[in-house]
Amino acid sequence: MGKRNNVTVFVFWGLSQNPVVEEVCFAVFSFFYAIILLGNLLIMLTVRVGNLFTSPMYFFLNYLSFVDICYSSVTAPKMIVDLLAKSKTISYVGCMLQLFGVHFFGCTEIFILTVMAYDRYVAICKPLHYMTIMDRNRCNNLLLGTWVCGFIHSIIQVALVVQLPFCGPNEIDHYFCDVHPVLKLACTDTYVVGVVVTANSGTIALGSFVILLISYTVILVSLRKQSAEGRRKALSTCGAHIAVVIIFFGPCTFMYMRPDTTFSEDKMVAVFYTIITPMLNPLIYTLRNAEVKNAMKKLWVKKVFWDPNGK
Repeated sequence: MGKRNNVTVFVFWGLSQNPVVEEVCFAVFSFFYAIILLGNLLIMLTVRVGNLFTSPMYFFLNYLSFVDICYSSVTAPKMIVDLLAKSKTISYVGCMLQLFGVHFFGCTEIFILTVMAYDRYVAICKPLHYMTIMDRNRCNNLLLGTWVCGFIHSIIQVALVVQLPFCGPNEIDHYFCDVHPVLKLACTDTYVVGVVVTANSGTIALGSFVILLISYTVILVSLRKQSAEGRRKALSTCGAHIAVVIIFFGPCTFMYMRPDTTFSEDKMVAVFYTIITPMLNPLIYTLRNAEVKNAMKKLWVKKVFWDPNGK
């Protein structure tokens, strides 16, 4: 049977249909997106200028910030512009690209957070072998793995949706193209596709969440053998990581660990992992981390009190 595709554009319902609420959201989310860009760029700049790349933790933190910028940029600018637009439309191709981007960068972020947990595990539980285990080659391979896994995951999601026929309704009750809301518009039975999508996304979200919880439990248990100072430093770093993991994975698991259904709360839950988490990551990692704060101080002192003679 040939695929019938009469739909060339999709229409978003957006976050709200109330113009006053939309104006407030426009101001709030424009501010949030500015913080995402500035905060994450500042971390990337600090890691580069402060020469922190030699430390695996900052090597991965740099790429986490880069992924956060890309991830939020797939949905936030369009959503912010649409808040003041009369008609909130996106082309069929644009919708598929957005769906790919959300899952590509979202899944890559999940794997980077998992790799960062592994890095903390090695640093705290095997400190004498840390630099041998987490050498530059291993770090590069782990990073490449996160991007490859993210790409495979998102290609599967898009391939499942692209082969569906869209011939009737084209209104999406969301502010970006995600799998479950788009599946509702297909004019064919999407039960099997829905199950595969849930298995694909749900396994990654829940599987990584469980691995992370086990990793941090092992780390926290092993901290009992550490000195008071070592325990305090490790708890500070791990506390930041655990906060990010809970804020990101809670909404993600709620969204993708369920059958092909949509709830009215989905849009607000999605705001958490597409905007709130990328905004909080730089704040959490810098405020809880003395090394990053010191590197930032040095960076700004250099810039503010820079001697043009090079002294």
